[in-house]
Amino acid sequence: MRRPTICVTLSGCSVEEMLADAARATAVGADLCEVRLDKLWVVEKPPEPVKVEDPPKDGRRRRPVYNPPEFTPQSFDSVDLAAALDAFKGGIDLPVVLTCRPERQGGYFSGTEEQRIGVLRTAIESGVSWVDLEIDIKAATRKELMSLAEGKTQVIASTHSANEPPNASEIISDIEGMEASGEIIKVCYNTSGRNSGLKLFEAAWNLKDSQLKTSIMGMGAGGDWTRIHGPLLHQDLVYSTMESGSHLSSQGRINASDLLIAWEMLQYD
Repeated sequence: MRRPTICVTLSGCSVEEMLADAARATAVGADLCEVRLDKLWVVEKPPEPVKVEDPPKDGRRRRPVYNPPEFTPQSFDSVDLAAALDAFKGGIDLPVVLTCRPERQGGYFSGTEEQRIGVLRTAIESGVSWVDLEIDIKAATRKELMSLAEGKTQVIASTHSANEPPNASEIISDIEGMEASGEIIKVCYNTSGRNSGLKLFEAAWNLKDSQLKTSIMGMGAGGDWTRIHGPLLHQDLVYSTMESGSHLSSQGRINASDLLIAWEMLQYD
């Protein structure tokens, strides 16, 4: 059974933090690193400490409370993009996916779309292995970026919906409509549990023998099912993280080491 490509989305909001995370990803056996350029334009504020409560009288253990950090946007001029790209090129051993996710698709880039397209253009011109281009970029602009990438940078065509996934046939129809938009088609939905996860699983199962290269996932409970069963579903690309903690499953994410252990236990390797 062919193992999907494992892509670790690097944590951190600075070049130094991302480079440190890339070293950890390399050590555990990841195949790709995703650099979220949009996170360079925010500053992370750690959450307030959680008040420790007395143990419940019934003796049951409570799951630790996860408080997500806050992110404060910074001005566009606060980042030296050329220097950052040079640092990533020299400091990451694995092939890299460069992404600059806009706020409208759940990202952190709060600048103008013109500025963001400039970031993506510079990313492609840097000679990076992969670039993530959202499917909702204006057609003429996206065509220009695709032409710029042709022959040197592979494209992940992505869409990230804040809505629950539709039924499997609609998911498949959306993916088939994106076929010419990139080498790999990535779709991500907001998931809330069993029903959401099953829709994504069914869509991936029905596409597993097609010629389409896909990465189907959710953000939320049940969103990690297609990641955990990526080899069975013939997923081409599975996203993971070097973060750890019980909160990951409720976000649909999975630690890269845990993912590899799961595949071994399920005899997918």
